Amino acid sequence: MDTTFLFPRWIEPLIAEALLDTPVVLLSGPRQAGKTTLVRQIAEQQGLRYLTMDDELILLSAREDPVGMIRSLDRAVIDEIQRAPQLLLAIKKSVDEDRRPGRFLLTGSANLMALPTVADSLAGRMETLSLLPLSQSEIESRSVNWIDSAFAGRILKVDQPALGSDLIERVLRGGYPEVILRASARRRVAWARQYIDAMIQRDVRDVAGIEKLDQLPRFLRALAQTAGQMCNYTQLGGQVGLDGKTASRYVGVFEKMYLLKRIEVWARNRLNRVVKTSKLQFVDSGLLASLLDLNAEEAHKDRTRFGNVLESFVYGELLKHTTTADGDYHVMYYRDADKFEVDVVIESAAGQLVGIKVKAAATVKENDLRGLKKLAGLAKSQFKMGVLLYDGSETMPLGGGIWAAPLSSLWGGALK
Repeated sequence: MDTTFLFPRWIEPLIAEALLDTPVVLLSGPRQAGKTTLVRQIAEQQGLRYLTMDDELILLSAREDPVGMIRSLDRAVIDEIQRAPQLLLAIKKSVDEDRRPGRFLLTGSANLMALPTVADSLAGRMETLSLLPLSQSEIESRSVNWIDSAFAGRILKVDQPALGSDLIERVLRGGYPEVILRASARRRVAWARQYIDAMIQRDVRDVAGIEKLDQLPRFLRALAQTAGQMCNYTQLGGQVGLDGKTASRYVGVFEKMYLLKRIEVWARNRLNRVVKTSKLQFVDSGLLASLLDLNAEEAHKDRTRFGNVLESFVYGELLKHTTTADGDYHVMYYRDADKFEVDVVIESAAGQLVGIKVKAAATVKENDLRGLKKLAGLAKSQFKMGVLLYDGSETMPLGGGIWAAPLSSLWGGALK
């Protein structure tokens, strides 16, 4: 089903802007996030020819005669280019001969910039933008960016907070357009399982050439159990019979496919008590919930399990906001040897910080603030704001630049 007309995509004006001054624009992101629908619409508006590598004849042409194919094109959209990476050198040659902006709009459902030679071949000629699954802001048609607002010292006001069952529903649903259009939880889970199977059977071969695909579903489920936690590859791999090195490589493959990300620790050189291990987060909370077999009933009963998926949901929402924000931001976390922790730390290009703690409960206790207070003390003047996101409806100051705010302020209406 065509979802672009149902949901606005806040990346669209950024693509249009990039095409005005850059020869090649790459829109990357996971399969089924809505890239094809969006670029077909842009192709129609701008008179670009549309080619997809999902068409076997076009794929054969791309692989057998990449230079000939590119030579036959003036301005074009090339969809799923990771299936024929040999086209990239032909595009480089063509662009070097004709530097007009907006010549090629590419999409890839693997992170092409992580593939060898790609980054070098198109350096200075290509801009990369990310299209992740739908954010709650896009679902609700609200274009204010939470991160830009937080760095301006403002928290988004909430008109109608999503609380309790409504919040659980959003978290378990996630942001893939196809899932949002399905009426029942059972049908959404069926889609998620089919999606993961298809991705492992097909896309892994495009980016990694892994032969033993039978280990990957089990390993992905093992990773789901550690979402939001620090990753020990040897321990993780041991659960499914993989050595630490292979486990780390497989995590890298899932990362290239935008299923999950390794999150770095925020640290300064003088903070030698900071834990240096990265943490794993899934990009889509719906897929994570499906891998964990977490349904609404379980989420109500087991708040710890739900809390882990909720943290991934918040991380995913903030990651989506970084792709369309006015500012340039880096998403990390904080944890030290004394177990002070902040779930998400966002750093601006100027080095200012916003810390976020996620809480699945409707009550806020003083102990919930210890990580944010520690971060504020370490960051000093760089600490812009700390926000405790909780399952409640009030936005309240808690002193020292720290606020409690509803989780639904992530896609709130007006500014507060």
